[in-house]
Amino acid sequence: MITLGLTGSIGMGKSTVAKMFVGEGVPVFDADAEVHRLQGPAGALVSAIEAAFPGTTGPDGVNRTTLAERVFGAPAALQKLEALTHPAVGRARDEFLAANADAPFVVLDIPLLFEKGGHAHVNKIAVVSAPADIQRARVLARPRMTAEKLEHILALQTPDAEKRERADFVIPTDGTIDQTRAEVRRVIACLRAESGR
Repeated sequence: MITLGLTGSIGMGKSTVAKMFVGEGVPVFDADAEVHRLQGPAGALVSAIEAAFPGTTGPDGVNRTTLAERVFGAPAALQKLEALTHPAVGRARDEFLAANADAPFVVLDIPLLFEKGGHAHVNKIAVVSAPADIQRARVLARPRMTAEKLEHILALQTPDAEKRERADFVIPTDGTIDQTRAEVRRVIACLRAESGR
């Protein structure tokens, strides 16, 4: 089985591209969705997060806004949160791979693929990319997003140019949806050919 790591900086359109892979019948593991599940109502990480960050959870699970404020600009707090989250997501990823062992290839949708070392555990890498001005406009249109928050997030992420250099495939998202979908299908065709299935 070929594992394709799908990544891209904030605002590049990675979630849209991941949905396109799903639409083409490719199994996709969504690391962000798994974090939401683990931190949601009755999620496996809720009690541990409450113990580490008192006052950040409630009946609906983790209050992500409150938790984000607690770790924003606080490297030690962020490290503590990641020490809880990453192993749990890793177990879920392993279960996904086992469940899809017969697939010729799968997509692992991992936002911080390079930043957290995930690139070492995939066979191929696809980076979703768009020009910086388009990225910035998309992100600043989000609720409660500020230029300061965006700059902080970008500072924590591997630069887009470096991601593109290290990728096996670059999927641009500055054109039409149909153009992006055509690029996704091109990647799928390449992986099918390589897998021989």
